[in-house]
Amino acid sequence: MDIGRLPMTSVSNDGVHIAYLDVGPRSGIPILLVHGFASTAHVNWVFTGWVKTLVDGGYRVVALDNRGHGESAKPHDPTLYTPDQMAGDSLAILRHLDISQAHIMGYSMGARLCAFLALAEPGLVQSIVLGGLGSGLVDGVGDWNLIADALLAPSLDDVTDPKGRAFRAFADQTGSDRRALAACIEFSRTLVARQDLAKLTMPSMVAVGTKDDIAGSARALADMLPNGQAFDILNRDHMLAVGDRTYKAAVLQFYQDHART
Repeated sequence: MDIGRLPMTSVSNDGVHIAYLDVGPRSGIPILLVHGFASTAHVNWVFTGWVKTLVDGGYRVVALDNRGHGESAKPHDPTLYTPDQMAGDSLAILRHLDISQAHIMGYSMGARLCAFLALAEPGLVQSIVLGGLGSGLVDGVGDWNLIADALLAPSLDDVTDPKGRAFRAFADQTGSDRRALAACIEFSRTLVARQDLAKLTMPSMVAVGTKDDIAGSARALADMLPNGQAFDILNRDHMLAVGDRTYKAAVLQFYQDHART
């Protein structure tokens, strides 16, 4: 398939409009993709070649724009952005499509949402790939209030914090609703309790760039998971790791290793 903008449709979850794409053979094993903060399904998964890679591999790919992002609704009320609510958007899509089991893969914030989805509906999840988020899932990933401040600043020139500048520039580049993103940051950062990781018994991969200074350790998180493995995305930072070709190859192998017959 060609890499380009793909048509999206939508569902409503508790009155919140959620856009998603559904491509690939309907007979293929479904894979749910959940993008990271300030990104979109297209930026995270289509333009990086992930959708093409997976569809060419025979998989059915479902990818949503998280609430507050892309073509989905962008409420400015922070209380509408808890991880349970946001994970519920993915669940609503899968139920709408009558998909009873899928591989799920998220990047950064999307990985956190996948973890909450897997905890809520473990029978739905054939495997989970946590990209761009390692031990930060349970230990936190630093002070994101600076990111919120950067998003609400009058302009990029008013932002001095390096991490804040990176996310503000990315939000500007993608034409995001910065108030919605700031609201999302406020309530979506709930950590997963270490003891709850024992409930994630499905095959799990944790993939983090070796130059990523946000995600935390891939190995540390993989060791906490009952059936976890780590993959180092060599010489990639948080922003560049997602489209790495070695990461794609490792995930495809992971799916082959854990295919159900």
